[in-house]
Amino acid sequence: MKDLPAGLDERALLDSLGEWGIGAVSLDYAPVGFGDYHWVAADADGPRWFVTVADLTQKGPFEQGSAESGLRQAMDTAVALREQGLDFVVAPLGESLRLLGQRHAVSVFPLVHGRTGDFGQSLTAGERAAVVELLAELHRTAPPASTPVRPLRIPARDRLEDALQAAGGVWQGGPYAEPARALVAEHAGRLRERLDEFDRRADEVSGEHLVVTHGEPHPGNLVLADRGPLLVDWDTVGLARPERDLWLVADGPEDLARYADITGRWPDPEVMDLYRLRWAIEDVALFVADFRGPHDSGADSRQAWEALTGTVLDLCGQRG
Repeated sequence: MKDLPAGLDERALLDSLGEWGIGAVSLDYAPVGFGDYHWVAADADGPRWFVTVADLTQKGPFEQGSAESGLRQAMDTAVALREQGLDFVVAPLGESLRLLGQRHAVSVFPLVHGRTGDFGQSLTAGERAAVVELLAELHRTAPPASTPVRPLRIPARDRLEDALQAAGGVWQGGPYAEPARALVAEHAGRLRERLDEFDRRADEVSGEHLVVTHGEPHPGNLVLADRGPLLVDWDTVGLARPERDLWLVADGPEDLARYADITGRWPDPEVMDLYRLRWAIEDVALFVADFRGPHDSGADSRQAWEALTGTVLDLCGQRG
């Protein structure tokens, strides 16, 4: 995130690192990614760590329990995967999650070095092959006991349904509330059609062949290091069909064949396409819900507005 989180005391965050045995003397904000907030912490002797803060009011909806318990479950799963020998998992150090007040949760990670990308960025054929092999290894790993289930249904679907119902009224959450309402109202018919399409297709998908999935293995969550790709941001980890990961990486039959050679199972392109549709619908639901609530005109809100606009146009077949 580019903007600092609301209501967070950086001095308290720095002090909290002592709970991990870190005597940090500096904390530098890192305006990277979208969703969580990040800092690089350093102590006087030189070691550095990557500190992530999640705003629990912006997390979810989770399938079961609170945002805190859902996030802790995911972080514990990442730790367990790392302990099971998956060296590409960048997992929290020490206790996977600690609360900082009632709103924020802190995790501390090793600071890894390499080249990172952005969502939507293309990988080279060699990079894709390496990530496909990494995912095949993940999908063949026995699920830790903490691994949450990630059903195909969309937990945030009700938020979009509510927005469609309310599109004829007035939204007052902030500067993007009314533009978001107008966007939803203009495309309400087509958005409902895509929801219906998702429901129809999801009903035809078997709940078998569930594996441990990362959930968002796009270039923005990859660190291309000298020793191979590393996966960060494990808050979406969970049991699901392998296509949940593969649609974000595989680009044609060669990638799918590589995955099948390793796992013995050929991915279903139709299910991959369904997960692509699911991603777009969920993004619209979450962005619209944010704009119906309190928000400002900062850089993160502008980025969210651009993403919402582009995704709605894509869903409705009106871009490109």
